Amino acid sequence: MALVRSLNYAKTHFVTSAPDITHLPIDSGVEIAFAGRSNAGKSSALNTLTQQKNLARTSKTPGRTQLINLFEVEPDCRLVDLPGYGFAQVPEAIKRKWQKSLGEYLQKRESLKGLVVLMDIRHPLKDLDQQMIDWAVSVDIPVLLLLTKADKLASGAQKRQLDMVREAILPFQGDITVATFSSLKKQGIEQLKNKLNEWFSPITAV
Repeated sequence: MALVRSLNYAKTHFVTSAPDITHLPIDSGVEIAFAGRSNAGKSSALNTLTQQKNLARTSKTPGRTQLINLFEVEPDCRLVDLPGYGFAQVPEAIKRKWQKSLGEYLQKRESLKGLVVLMDIRHPLKDLDQQMIDWAVSVDIPVLLLLTKADKLASGAQKRQLDMVREAILPFQGDITVATFSSLKKQGIEQLKNKLNEWFSPITAV
């Protein structure tokens, strides 16, 4: 069994932005993608994970990120910020283009070894979230569902939402983990790091 080594996510740096997979660097190493609705707090989560305020740009207008953004933690270990889906006030043609880029990345990128799907804990498992989970399960990619903005709910309500989501995902029959998360309270950071370390292990194992 591969050893799990802890990566230093504070060293993460920006590599490139690409409109689709044909513009991405060589398909090697391990990539872990972050996906979520445009208002799910994806940029905030990446910034909190890496202890950097502006690694992933948080936009006042959800859905502004139209590109696939690559960040390198260390050689052959990359985090990928996928375009936010849903909510964005953009023309339908652009939404379809984003969806095509997402689908191609998920289904064709060989180095993708894990998917973090971020969902507002108050509004989890919308149609597009479920479609994203479906995609990942269909290509045997493990999933971590992060229920973001957990600080908006009391602890009892958080637990109820967590239990509800865990039960709701059973029919997907995939390798899916669920955790509560708050960028504001630094809640769930260790769970996120542990899962990322586990997924990066085939590369980082000594």
